[in-house]
Amino acid sequence: MRIGIIGAGGMADALGTQWVRAGHEVLIGGRDEGRAAALAARMGAAGHGTPRAAAEFGDAVLFAVPYEAGAGLAGGLEVALRGRVLIDCSNPVGPGFALLTEGGPSAARRLAEAAPGARVVKAFNLCHEDVWRMDPPVFDGRPLAVPVCGDEEGALDVVRELVKDIGCAPFAAGGLERAGLVEATAALLIGLWVGEEVDAQAIAPPLAYAAGAPQAGAVTSP
Repeated sequence: MRIGIIGAGGMADALGTQWVRAGHEVLIGGRDEGRAAALAARMGAAGHGTPRAAAEFGDAVLFAVPYEAGAGLAGGLEVALRGRVLIDCSNPVGPGFALLTEGGPSAARRLAEAAPGARVVKAFNLCHEDVWRMDPPVFDGRPLAVPVCGDEEGALDVVRELVKDIGCAPFAAGGLERAGLVEATAALLIGLWVGEEVDAQAIAPPLAYAAGAPQAGAVTSP
């Protein structure tokens, strides 16, 4: 698959390196072309260029830029992004771990509004970039799960395959209207992990207990 990556920071590096390793053609597009060139060389990408070049190159386009820059940049690339699978991995989290989109559209929805011809999918926003560098991201024998939100089944299929290509398990998280929930989850988890230094995984019980404690004598699935 041809993948354009817009951005030359940590997320672009981590995910792009994994996808190159999986055999995809990756082009890095950055506003700082020198930085994009250095990253492309380091990961063995197919090339580098401007954000527009990355948008035009990719069947799928990873939008790995800060939330604050996202909608404006997507609007300027509206024509180039038409028909592309646009993957939003941003986190609209501000000082005090506040959700910057509270009361308004999600970051993913803002990209969809700025580039209405793009097929936007929310994914890869719940983990630090170093987790995506793991080969593969497996914890206690269980592959990391990646919630995926989007409205177009073909676009979701593309992103599911890219999730699997880095050794993770895609979880269906609903349509794009649920992207805001995934972004809010990131704000909560980051606040717990970083702000409180606690193991946020401990807030969720095992699946067998999700609807209440199993009754005595009940048979639960393995």
